[in-house]
Amino acid sequence: MSVTVLVPGVLRGEVGGAAHVDVGAAGTLRAVLDEVGARWPRLERRIRDEQGEVRRYVNVYVDGADCRLAAGQDTVVPDGGEVRILPSVAGG
Repeated sequence: MSVTVLVPGVLRGEVGGAAHVDVGAAGTLRAVLDEVGARWPRLERRIRDEQGEVRRYVNVYVDGADCRLAAGQDTVVPDGGEVRILPSVAGG
């Protein structure tokens, strides 16, 4: 069982430069992010706030679907699924 987490360039420094990481957790997005937090705590702090919620400026997609439009962190992540993390970028 494994899930691929795609890491954008701006966050790759938190995972040693990797473009994606594989985690053994499947089932829910919460389980995946919990494992990410256990293995890469700095990355988790960039994704979730102190209450464990996905930060408002971070978009997370499970197999292409926005988790906020699904069930949030209770969104089902199947074995072999893909989680994409996209922090918002602002500027002018």
